[in-house]
Amino acid sequence: MSDDGHDADEAHAFVGMGSNLGDRLAILRAAADAMHRGVLPETTLLATSSIYETRPIGSSTQPYLNAAVLLRTRLPPRLLLAELLELEAVHGRRRTQPWGARTLDLDLLLYVPTGRDLSLRIDRLDLRLPHPELEHRDFALAPLAELDDTVPVYAGQPASALLEALPDRQRTILQRLDAQLL
Repeated sequence: MSDDGHDADEAHAFVGMGSNLGDRLAILRAAADAMHRGVLPETTLLATSSIYETRPIGSSTQPYLNAAVLLRTRLPPRLLLAELLELEAVHGRRRTQPWGARTLDLDLLLYVPTGRDLSLRIDRLDLRLPHPELEHRDFALAPLAELDDTVPVYAGQPASALLEALPDRQRTILQRLDAQLL
C-alpha cells in the first residue's frame, strides 16, 4: 500500500482544468489531447466536460476557461498529481503566485477507488482530497456535475446540489462555450 493509503487498483479521478493566459482554448485542448493520447502513465481519459468562461478570483484579472475531465487510473493520488503538475509545466505553467494568472491549471478534484462510492479523503501538505474549496467553486462544480453527478462531493451532496446552493457572490461562470475539448 502506498503512503497515501491507496493501493494500485483502478480509480476514477476527476481533474479540473483552467487557463487564463495565452490561447486558453488551444492550451486546454492540447492538455486534454495529451491525456487522450496516454501521456499520463496507467491512465485513460474517459470523458470531458463542457468549457466554461469564468471571471477570475484572486489577483488575476483575465477571465478563465475552465473544464474537467474524468480519468480511469492505476496511479495512486500523489503520483497522479505529480504527473498532472508535469503536464502543467510542459504547457508553460510557472507557480509563482497563488491564484495568479496561469497558462494551465490541473487540479485533482476527486479520486474514487473502484468499488467505492466516495472520494478518498486525504489531508496532507502536498495533497488534499477532495480538492480544497471545491464545494464553493462553480467553475469546478459545473463541469464535475456534467461528468458524474452521483459521486458525493461534500457532506454527501453531489456537485449539482452544491452548485445550486452557491450564493450569487460566489458565482464566477460567465458563459458555457459551444466549443469542445476534443
